[in-house]
Amino acid sequence: MVESVAEQPFPESYRVDREPAPHALLGPVLGFLGVWRGRGRGGYPTLDDDFAYAQEVCFSHDGRPFLRYEARAWLIDGAGEPLRPAARESGWWRLQPDGRVEALVTQPTGITEILVGQAEGGAVDLATHAVALTPTAKDVTATRRRYTLADGDSATFTFVHDLAAVGQPLRHHLSATLHRAVGQSTPPASSWNSSVQ
Repeated sequence: MVESVAEQPFPESYRVDREPAPHALLGPVLGFLGVWRGRGRGGYPTLDDDFAYAQEVCFSHDGRPFLRYEARAWLIDGAGEPLRPAARESGWWRLQPDGRVEALVTQPTGITEILVGQAEGGAVDLATHAVALTPTAKDVTATRRRYTLADGDSATFTFVHDLAAVGQPLRHHLSATLHRAVGQSTPPASSWNSSVQ
């Protein structure tokens, strides 16, 4: 006989003003907590044309010193109507005492990235530390990702993704502007989040 398990007892939060309380090390990235939605453009030399896409990005925490990250995108036409699913990924941002970020990002296309960087002044800049590929994955050798909260507007952030893949050097691949859909538009003032205001 299999015993049933109660609902997961440790909640995740998309907000700084709800339980569980955020870990102090999350201070430099608390402005990113929430669910974000927006649109962007992408392209790459190996593609025939540039493309438009819509994206949803989620950041949450469970009281420990890391953020859960999930992103999904879908291609859209000129009128903004969805055409088909596109990129999807999930992972973790691990915060260190000096504001350093170690990020793990996994994609269903067989690519896992480990990135390192810094969180400061409402921005997180991450660059490749290592890439692991399944035997049939596209050849990706490096990436750089920049997440930046808009100056004075914690309800908007921009995302820029550079990519080195299939024999191409590191170059621009994606950019998007996303707006907060769920979460807090202005983090409360406190000693652990002053760096994101």
